Amino acid sequence: MTVNDLCNIDGFSPVSLPDGDREINGVYIGDLLSWVMGKARSDNAWITIMSNINTLAVATLTDVSCIILAEGVTLEDNIRTAAESKGINVISSRYSAYDTALILNKAL
Repeated sequence: MTVNDLCNIDGFSPVSLPDGDREINGVYIGDLLSWVMGKARSDNAWITIMSNINTLAVATLTDVSCIILAEGVTLEDNIRTAAESKGINVISSRYSAYDTALILNKAL
């Protein structure tokens, strides 16, 4: 499944999509950024509610396919612009982190 494919699922919408053809090969859920840095894997979709600029640094370090902001969380314009310029895919999900993970599990 690609990030673009994920954006076509009801309840998911693109926030920043500079590399929509990127493959998703797994899911990681976490909000403690230092923990995510040590546990998330390359090409994972990372589900979180954290929307600050530090999430972009963690996404870059872990090389995740995308950040999925659960519960309808979005980014401030300056952070969205930074995500686009850094090539980081960010998607908003209207679902809880748990329900988002269940949907992804079925789709993968």
